[in-house]
Amino acid sequence: MRSEQEMMAMFVDFAANDPRIRLATLEGSRTNPNIPRDRFQDFDISYFVTDMESFKQDDRWLDVFGKRAMMQKPEQMELFPPELGNWFSYLILFEDGHKADLTLIPLNEAERYFEDSDGLVEVLLDKDAIVRNEIVATDRSYWIRKPTAGQFDDCCNEFWMVSTYVVKGLARKEILFAIDHLNEIARPNLLRMIAWQIGAERGYTFSVGKNYKFIDRYMPRQAWETLLSTYAGNGYEAMWRALFTCFELFRTYSKAVAERFGYKYPDYDEAVTNYTERVYRSLNE
Repeated sequence: MRSEQEMMAMFVDFAANDPRIRLATLEGSRTNPNIPRDRFQDFDISYFVTDMESFKQDDRWLDVFGKRAMMQKPEQMELFPPELGNWFSYLILFEDGHKADLTLIPLNEAERYFEDSDGLVEVLLDKDAIVRNEIVATDRSYWIRKPTAGQFDDCCNEFWMVSTYVVKGLARKEILFAIDHLNEIARPNLLRMIAWQIGAERGYTFSVGKNYKFIDRYMPRQAWETLLSTYAGNGYEAMWRALFTCFELFRTYSKAVAERFGYKYPDYDEAVTNYTERVYRSLNE
């Protein structure tokens, strides 16, 4: 496998030698000093170009970066609508295991790019001194933030309301419906609440990572193991246990957040817990 230095030199050298590319940036985790380096990190590269169509007409220009095991061009896909407007991206898995997300951006959109940036960006090459202000990569936009009273209540409301859909799915024997509502909507609000409590205890100067992937570093071991147990959903009884355990965790952490900030603990908990227990008992009588 090629080294990180070899890969970066290759991307920069290509941009330096192609007159159509006037500016190049690196984004994502490789710009974040708080993320440990490993071989699975993508190379998120953006090229700001004067002629988009000349690149899009023929993929052979990508051959210089190495043999491709697989490539995806999201903006040419029919099933998944493109999200980048005039931009064009290539998601590439190379045969040596490296992965690159390479994006072409019209040069006249450079200003908007930096305005909309999440902060994790590093300028690799700027042939025309387009970037006038110093760019320092930071993950500040992902730091835990203290919730307002309204945000706290909204999180509680969403968790408990969506939990009723999980109950409905389990009662109807529609397990995929129940799993999706627990995993895709209710659980993210549980993780959000846990992160808020972590921030309350440790301050608001760090991130727990994309998809809360570092949250275990800040949770008591028993709470972390309890959270992990809720991911077992390979049957109806396991899903019921997972749901009730999520209730317990959400109750513990939301009460702690409410107490910390002096927020009113809402009555959604009691209402939905009673409803859930009634439905569960009726199915087991």
